[in-house]
Amino acid sequence: MDRNLALELVRVTEAAALAAARTMGRGDSHGSDQAAVEAMRVAFSSLDIDGTIVIGEGERDEAPMLYIGEQVGMRESNSTKVDIALDPLEGTSLCAYGRPGALAVAAMGSEGCFLRAPDTYMKKIAVGPRGRGVVDIRLSATENLNRLAEATGRNVDDLTVIILDRARHEDLIREVRAAGARIKLIQDGDVHAAIATVSENTGIDLLLGIGGAPEGVLAAAALQCIGGDMQGILTFRNEKEIERCKRMMPDEDVHRVFSIDDLASGDIVFAATGVTSGDMLRGVRYFSNGAETHSIAMRAKSGTVRKIETVHNFEHKPGYGPDGLVRE
Repeated sequence: MDRNLALELVRVTEAAALAAARTMGRGDSHGSDQAAVEAMRVAFSSLDIDGTIVIGEGERDEAPMLYIGEQVGMRESNSTKVDIALDPLEGTSLCAYGRPGALAVAAMGSEGCFLRAPDTYMKKIAVGPRGRGVVDIRLSATENLNRLAEATGRNVDDLTVIILDRARHEDLIREVRAAGARIKLIQDGDVHAAIATVSENTGIDLLLGIGGAPEGVLAAAALQCIGGDMQGILTFRNEKEIERCKRMMPDEDVHRVFSIDDLASGDIVFAATGVTSGDMLRGVRYFSNGAETHSIAMRAKSGTVRKIETVHNFEHKPGYGPDGLVRE
């Protein structure tokens, strides 16, 4: 896959971030998400790819979301065929209520590189490079903390675990506290949380808990680019979800442990743009006739990570209106 596609993918996440950031703080989660979706769809149409969305916002009958199975890109005879995983606005409520950490996220790779995970829950564990091969999702939180502390030459009370603040995690939080580790609770955004385990600047050592399965695939794609590790177990709420998963993944044992290579592997590129400022990326900042965005672009094959600060001039930016919103 052409390495320049990583930079092209940034243009897509930038478009979604610019559109979503206009809705920040308005209290309309659906409106924020819709703005990001529409902008991302238009931006994809200018890429010289023949793309299929395998991790998206829902099914065909839920359009105008970027749905699973939707084909995007210029789709010329010589266009690069790719699978796409995306979340036009990770952290819709974060954007809608002006909280930190909302992102526009997308990943691309060769056909078959992403697990075609259904829209259900996934139990996850994620660590940075020093924890690769050390932790095991089948073990208790206490045992994993002890293993990670030993592998990194620290005490358990030096470690920080990031966990979604949900009622389902009450027992997990209690156990982590009893083990002596520190906890950072977040309202939303576990793709961002998984990536945070890799950077020493964030102070995050371990992600634990249950979040969305599609977000798990996106997180794995990013971690493949930067040397982290991850495991996941699909967590179903009812028999209907199990049957749907079996239809989507007919050759898989849907109850098994999925490694990072099972979730995402191969020649992957990943991009994210900040919508609201967080630990990893600054949010969109508007000024007269323009805006500034902060993005990250990564490629698994080379391990390259680029941090991109872009100034957008809406008067001269093709495809954008004077308000900075992408147009057909």
